[in-house]
Amino acid sequence: MIPSELQSKFEQANHLVFLTGAGISTPSGIPDYRSKGGLYDRGAAQHPAEYYLSQTCLQTEPAVFYDFVMKNMYFPKARPNVIHEKQAALTRTGRAAIVTQNVDGLYQQAAATNLAEFHGNLYHIYCQKCQQTVSYAAYAHSMYHQQCGGILRPDIVLYGEGIAPTTLQTSLTAVRQADLVVIVGTSMRVYPFSGLLDYRNPTAPVVAINQETLQFDFPVTMITMAAEQFFAELAVDDHD
Repeated sequence: MIPSELQSKFEQANHLVFLTGAGISTPSGIPDYRSKGGLYDRGAAQHPAEYYLSQTCLQTEPAVFYDFVMKNMYFPKARPNVIHEKQAALTRTGRAAIVTQNVDGLYQQAAATNLAEFHGNLYHIYCQKCQQTVSYAAYAHSMYHQQCGGILRPDIVLYGEGIAPTTLQTSLTAVRQADLVVIVGTSMRVYPFSGLLDYRNPTAPVVAINQETLQFDFPVTMITMAAEQFFAELAVDDHD
């Protein structure tokens, strides 16, 4: 059961920001890449996942990159769960923003607004030669652009690439303006995403929802329960 004072914090916040990661999409059937048995824990691969998801791999071995992302990254049948739905509903009131590390596109399916996809979106695909965008279906059919023969790629941040400046600015603005910061489904250990917390208003309360206790060097209200359960219980008035 969600404590009443915590429910009140959500209701009273005018500039709520959710900082989210892979843990919010596991109930939708998408694996948490960094957990035991996840993408980054697979020892049988010839190279670590960081290589396959790097700018170097895309440039030097595009077929290897394509094969890896198609087999390991795409879950086209996945649908938003209650976490995405409740957070998206809050963004539509104009009182909340979302900054996510996830590239799965589920927030867009849930019709979230005020959304910053920090690491991009797998379903935004473009040709590196002519810059034209194509559908996921076209990319699933071939790594080559049907029109010009260029190599297609998803618009995600690979190892060796930087965060898009506009995305970074949108994310920083959301955190700076927040009167309540809610961390969900992420350990906040991966930089530069973790560095967003350095820009929060020090008077804004921070809540972290995670099944394991997380360590921070500032006061945090730690809710040790499954995010899916928390958001199923959270009352959301989406008619503001």
